[in-house]
Amino acid sequence: MVLCTSNKEHQGMAKPSPQHAGNETLLALGNSIKSSRKSLGMSQEALAAIAGLDRSYMGGVERGEHNLTLMAIVRISNALNIKVCDLLKIADI
Repeated sequence: MVLCTSNKEHQGMAKPSPQHAGNETLLALGNSIKSSRKSLGMSQEALAAIAGLDRSYMGGVERGEHNLTLMAIVRISNALNIKVCDLLKIADI
């Protein structure tokens, strides 16, 4: 018998931002995150776990589908062991 379930179980996958998905800045940031992750030989799943984010959300971030919060960017940059400013420089933002 299940006594308690987490809210996360009832949430669907994060939906792309209706206003910002595909924005060139989000695409550039996603590409920057992806190239940094790959240069470390890290999987999307590993990066998401270290950053404390859902793996499917991380995939959307790399595809430029999500308008990230500053704290999500900080968590991702910390997981990649890179400064936020350097992550943004790579993306030419």
